[in-house]
Amino acid sequence: MRTRLSLRARATLLSMVLFASLLTLGSVLLVSTLESRLTDASDQVSRSRVQELLAAARRGDLPHGLRNVDDNGVAQVVAADRTVLAASPNVAGDLPVAGLHPGRRAVTSTFRAPDDNQTETYRFWYASGPSPHGTLTAYVGDSLEAVSEASAALRRALWVGVPGVLVLLGVGTWLLLGRVLGRLDRIRAEVDRISEQNLGARVAGDGVDDEVGRLAATMNALLERLDAAARRQRNLVADVSHDLQSPLAAQRVALELAAARPEAVDTARLCREVLGATADMERLVDELLVVASIDAGRTSVPALIDLDSVVLEEASRARAGGRIVVDTSTVSAAPAYANADDVRRVVRNLLDNAVAHARSRVVLTVDVADGPAAADGACGGARLLVADDGPGVPVAQRDRIFDRFYRAESARSPGGGSGLGLSIARGLAERNAGRLDLVDAPTGATLRLRLPQAAPTE
Repeated sequence: MRTRLSLRARATLLSMVLFASLLTLGSVLLVSTLESRLTDASDQVSRSRVQELLAAARRGDLPHGLRNVDDNGVAQVVAADRTVLAASPNVAGDLPVAGLHPGRRAVTSTFRAPDDNQTETYRFWYASGPSPHGTLTAYVGDSLEAVSEASAALRRALWVGVPGVLVLLGVGTWLLLGRVLGRLDRIRAEVDRISEQNLGARVAGDGVDDEVGRLAATMNALLERLDAAARRQRNLVADVSHDLQSPLAAQRVALELAAARPEAVDTARLCREVLGATADMERLVDELLVVASIDAGRTSVPALIDLDSVVLEEASRARAGGRIVVDTSTVSAAPAYANADDVRRVVRNLLDNAVAHARSRVVLTVDVADGPAAADGACGGARLLVADDGPGVPVAQRDRIFDRFYRAESARSPGGGSGLGLSIARGLAERNAGRLDLVDAPTGATLRLRLPQAAPTE
């Protein structure tokens, strides 16, 4: 079975290979630059010395011994008949280093020449010029051994220094990655210990505001969302079980009584009781299906509709009860771009909620808000206001009335309903690019629905 290197080992190895390549390239460039700079410096000195010797020869004051040459240099002035007229001490009495006649422009060549008791390779600069003795050629060269020795010393230093730097880099990378990956591994271990039984646990941060610290904060935010989702799921199961229990129990009692005394059964009453309980369960199941579709992110097909027509139809239905006055005198034309079925359910839920909490009157207002300068500060679009004259919503409960299965234990709680109406209304409004809010009102409660008037532009 093939063994895979750990992330720490792979990252360390990769960094060492990368830096080894960079250091090798840098070393080669450094040695090349050193050789080039030393050669250029030597060339500059040699060219200058050639011009000085030719100038002295032209004036007729050329010395026989050439002293202005460094220890690694060679200099000669040679006549046309190859007679050495002047030379540096290390080649005094020797034959000419060459018999070339390059002209007045200095040129360079590399050839060997004597140096005391040995022969070395020199890089010569030479040129010819007039003198009282005829045409002379001046040769000035510098030994390449000096450049070679300097570059060799640098190479030896690099052969020792580069591996040492790589070792230090590898150790530093290993330790640094160990610290970082150790923090990551601690986060992994803590998350791994969290299960559905202890979703309230969180990852302990180390107070460092870096990528790993922000990862721990992100994991805690994720765990918070998972914990909230699990709580909602548990509450959903508990609330659905509770809401289904009452109609099921009513059906069971009615059927048991009918079975115990079949001769005394009022068939019409039994049917009404069973059908009423069945209708309650059917309504709850229908609401749960809508909730599931919202949670699943299902989209609806929008179209241009008349919000005022939908509101007037639902107002007629709400008036059938006869207990509450539904005022539609402020309903005006307001086209909206949304799914008709979704809008109808939203309006129905808002009306049912208002009728359930109103003392005597519900006022419906439909109009078009003209941008952010509208009187209530809302953005533009078709707008529906549903206002009742009930007890209103306590400040402590304003942020919760749109929660699922939330039933306020206050004067606004009618003691019935599933607690899903306003939650579904807000979800459907948002699914249609709208918004549902509770707005401030002097009395009672006022809910505001806003819907777009046209399809969103790309």
